[in-house]
Amino acid sequence: MPIPLPPWQAVAAGGVAGLSMGLTGGGGAIFAVPMLVYWLGVDPRSAVGVSLVTVATTAIVGAFERARLGQVDLRTGLLFAAAGMLAAPVGSLVGGAIPEPALLVAFAVLMLTVAHLMWHKASVPAMRLAPSDTFATTAEANRGPTCARDPEGRLRLTTRCGVLLSAVGLVVGLLSGLFGVGGGFLIVPGLVTFASMGLTRAVGTSLLVMALVGTAGVAGQLAEGRVIPLDVTLGFLAGSIPALFAGSILGRRLPGPVLAKVFAVAMLGVGLFVIARTLLAD
Repeated sequence: MPIPLPPWQAVAAGGVAGLSMGLTGGGGAIFAVPMLVYWLGVDPRSAVGVSLVTVATTAIVGAFERARLGQVDLRTGLLFAAAGMLAAPVGSLVGGAIPEPALLVAFAVLMLTVAHLMWHKASVPAMRLAPSDTFATTAEANRGPTCARDPEGRLRLTTRCGVLLSAVGLVVGLLSGLFGVGGGFLIVPGLVTFASMGLTRAVGTSLLVMALVGTAGVAGQLAEGRVIPLDVTLGFLAGSIPALFAGSILGRRLPGPVLAKVFAVAMLGVGLFVIARTLLAD
């Protein structure tokens, strides 16, 4: 059976998603579902599946690129992703029980929340520091809710550290399975705050986590019997993968706070649009 050709709209929409993922380290994947539903006319549950395939595949490519540059902490990423992989199929199961209008409104509320968090963090002077790959010492970690590292940068896996990383990983997995998002908007600050990781390495490691959690989410979607349209998925991938590299290069040349505020405004607008369209449709 011949593989259907992807519509150009899917390629263009995938390009937007891939570019935003490259610019933000994964948080831009949150735009995928609204574009699939309102631009391409895909039903919300199928849109979640397409988004998860795109997130997982694009993140795998991005993780390999960052690993080549030495910007992926494999051990921490695998630990963080383990809980997320367990929770992603649960999110898919919960999503199947929620009516589509309620699912879209909940997704829009998530977008508004992420927009607020991105704007706030971009406005805090401490977030304007240049990316760093320094690690917290044991003494520094004991002053806050972080995981300590030894002088070589290896994670010291204590009970508190495991609980912190697993808790954030569970939330990421649930959101990924439920809404088809990569969760980069939670993974990156989670790695910086709780894993004592510099921003550059956190962005690279987040792509590894997204790839693994997204794959688990796709498995959950298929187990639920969801249909993932092949032509739209191929189009999304054809646009997202090249755009990811472009976004990664461009992101290293743009001021982080300005970029975060631009994305926050965009998410605010899209979130309000989704709420308005859903309520008016009712």
